Amino acid sequence: MTLDEFETIRLLDREGLTQEQCAEKMGIARTTVTAIYESARRKVADALVDGKQLLIRGGNYRLNDQGTKNIIQKGTGNMRIAVTYENGEIFQHFGHTEQFKLYDVEDGKIVAEQIVPTNGSGHGALAGFLKAAQADALICGGIGMGAQNALAEAGIKLYGGVSGSADAAAQALAEGTLQYDPNAKCDHHGHHHGEGHECGHHHGGGHECGHHHGEGLDCGHQEGDEGCRRHHGE
Repeated sequence: MTLDEFETIRLLDREGLTQEQCAEKMGIARTTVTAIYESARRKVADALVDGKQLLIRGGNYRLNDQGTKNIIQKGTGNMRIAVTYENGEIFQHFGHTEQFKLYDVEDGKIVAEQIVPTNGSGHGALAGFLKAAQADALICGGIGMGAQNALAEAGIKLYGGVSGSADAAAQALAEGTLQYDPNAKCDHHGHHHGEGHECGHHHGGGHECGHHHGEGLDCGHQEGDEGCRRHHGE
C-alpha cells in the first residue's frame, strides 16, 4: 500500500472526513481521492481475507509539526536519542507512549535533555513524530513489527527490549555500552509489560531473553531446569 492510499484510509475511515475534506487536506482532486481510496480498500481486503502481509511504503509526503514545534532544535553534528518515558523509567509499550524524553549527545556526552508529549499520536504516527523531532535513535521496551518497519523507513535506529532508568539507558547508549535486544517485539497489546513478558523484558549481562540467568534465580530454580521452564511459561 502506498503512503497516499494509507492517508486516504486514515482520513476517511479513521478521522471520518468527507472525500471533499480529504481532497483538500491532501491537495488533490476529489476524483483522485476516490480512485486512491478504492485501491487502498482492495488491498486492505486482500490482507484481511487472504492473510497477506500489508506493507506501507512509497510515494511522496510532507510531515507537519505533529506537536513538535516547541522541541529544541538539534545541534549540528549532535545525535538525538529518544526514550519512551514514564516517571523516570523506560515505558514498556511503544504504541501507548504518551511521552518521550529526548537526549542530545555530543562527543559521547549528553548536552541537552527535554521531555515532550506525543499529543495523542497513535501507534502508526509515532515514527513520524520522532522523525519530525529529529530523533536519530530510539530506546524502548516492547515494540511491534509495524512500528519497527516505520522506524527503519524513517532512518531511526532501534534499541528495543530495554527497561529501567531512562537517564541511565541514554547515558549508556551515548557511551556505546547499552545492553539491548535486537529482536525485541511486542505481540500482546493491552497487557502490562515487565519482567517475564514477551515484550519489555529485563535485559542485562548481554542476554537477549526475558528470564534471569545464573545461580540464585529470583524464581528459586536453577537456570535451565524443568521447574524454571514451567515457572516462566516455556
